[in-house]
Amino acid sequence: MFKALADPTRRAILDELSDKDGQTLFEICARLAMKHGLSPSRQAISQHLDVLEEAGLLSTQREGRYKFHHVNTSPLQSIVERWPPSERKAG
Repeated sequence: MFKALADPTRRAILDELSDKDGQTLFEICARLAMKHGLSPSRQAISQHLDVLEEAGLLSTQREGRYKFHHVNTSPLQSIVERWPPSERKAG
């Protein structure tokens, strides 16, 4: 999961899916170009999506010839539970 999150393009993809869940590859590519100034090929974005899916950070749903991508934040919950925020005392 950390490897998947290490790449800035993959984090941008997750940001876009958090903003608007259930996007196609075409929609993700368009949003990355418009909002982030990124212009990787659809093949490169598809590979990033595969890495995120393998890490459990997104799921896909096929409807006809379209494949919709959905963000899944549940794997991140284990990190939050492992290192809960602690109150810091002013020193």
